[in-house]
Amino acid sequence: MNEETREKLRERLREKRRELLDEGDLKVEPNRPDPMGQADEDEQPLNEMNQVIASRRNRMRAQEIAGIEAALRRMEEDPEEYGRCVDCDEWIPVRRLELMPWAQRCVECQSALGEGPRDGRRRHALDFVDS
Repeated sequence: MNEETREKLRERLREKRRELLDEGDLKVEPNRPDPMGQADEDEQPLNEMNQVIASRRNRMRAQEIAGIEAALRRMEEDPEEYGRCVDCDEWIPVRRLELMPWAQRCVECQSALGEGPRDGRRRHALDFVDS
């Protein structure tokens, strides 16, 4: 990878980091009782779902920022090696790095990782359909 390409990717990383930091975290609103001190049973599931969505988005945002920071460190510490897959040591295609400059693995190695353990959480719309 040449220096010009690396510099474009560095700027893309910095730009994406700025966007994520400017967005800030979503607020996770607590379940609140109505003015009479009673929790609204109809609103509670919606409030809980909103809490889960905000929490997950904040966690994913933090992970993305950490990935960006790690990529910037790799670029700084060993610029000639930035863009190599951490698993197979092959070069990650520039197009992949243009889309995800924080990528540490080529598509093949990332695909081999799969989705990871399901840990009991639902991930797909069809997970909500009873069999």
